[in-house]
Amino acid sequence: MRVAVIDSGGANIGSVRYALDRLGVASILTSDANVIGESERVILPGVGAAAIAMARLHELGLIDTLRSLTQPVLGICLGMQLLFESSEEGEVQTLGLLPGRVTKLPEAPGVRIPHMGWNQLVLRRESPLLGGIASGDSCYFVHSYAAPVTADCIASSAHGVPFAALVQRGNIAGAQFHPERSGATGARLLQNFVCGEIA
Repeated sequence: MRVAVIDSGGANIGSVRYALDRLGVASILTSDANVIGESERVILPGVGAAAIAMARLHELGLIDTLRSLTQPVLGICLGMQLLFESSEEGEVQTLGLLPGRVTKLPEAPGVRIPHMGWNQLVLRRESPLLGGIASGDSCYFVHSYAAPVTADCIASSAHGVPFAALVQRGNIAGAQFHPERSGATGARLLQNFVCGEIA
């Protein structure tokens, strides 16, 4: 099993690869379209701003590559947000692999933005990614923008309003939280992604 971790410039790349190492899963950090295309699993990590991340992917010449992948793909944090059609953050067109627009979490009394810390999942439909994961399990989030709860949402969370915490459509999946920082629940998600039948 070869897992390609896309060198998107995000600060969470090292911790994602370390989390895979703990599971006994070898990964390769790459921005080579051929290596990505030939890998059995692809992870798109990301931390930062959507417009900057999309500019990086354009610079690397990876937009068409990502849009054409047929193997399982997992976007993490900003990487998940890039899977959607557009983002309010920087008013940027993103990869368009999932329908929907990423918007800023609304501010409200007692609701701090960014959303930072542990929060519970609410499972919404069955998916191989959710094996061994239950409603009420907690994951670690750091974000100010979020994707809507749509038919592709397999687990949601809430910070003032509900938002998509885990999404999947066919071979395309995403986690808004950081599985590499989410203890046993995050490790189980990564294990399910790497070893399960996703698409």
